[in-house]
Amino acid sequence: MTAPEKLAVEIAHPDIPDGVELHRIAAETGVLDVNTRYAYVLWCRDFAGTSVVARSDGAVVGFVTGYRRPDAPHVLFVWQVAVAAAARGRGIAGRMLDALVARVPGITALETTVTDGNTASRALFAAFAARHGARLERTELFGTDVLGARHESEILHRISPIDRGMMQK
Repeated sequence: MTAPEKLAVEIAHPDIPDGVELHRIAAETGVLDVNTRYAYVLWCRDFAGTSVVARSDGAVVGFVTGYRRPDAPHVLFVWQVAVAAAARGRGIAGRMLDALVARVPGITALETTVTDGNTASRALFAAFAARHGARLERTELFGTDVLGARHESEILHRISPIDRGMMQK
């Protein structure tokens, strides 16, 4: 079986109307905690500068939402990463992460949370750390004592220091 061919995408900051597509793609994954459509539209307004979408033939096929940590503005916290089912397996998530970090000035660390059951996301962030010559540290951020027994613990993945010189390669 051959790998899917690389899909040509344009990576850009999201526009407000993109929030509708972010909501749809998040729901389609079946693994993300899906927020309201309003939350995604608002995110595209207020956090567009720290988020990206991937477009293929004008249609949104993926997104990364993130924000600067208020108490640590050199840290980009990645809230969600999602790729539409038809576009998965083509390296789009990794390309979006690389593009986002390259576009947000002053970032020296990336944080995200991933449940242990989400092997695809764990592999995505491990590969990102390797590409950027950074350490990946994992610690529990929120356990079931906070999230409830129906939600797996959220494991903080901290990737640092990010070598911005490696982004040019």
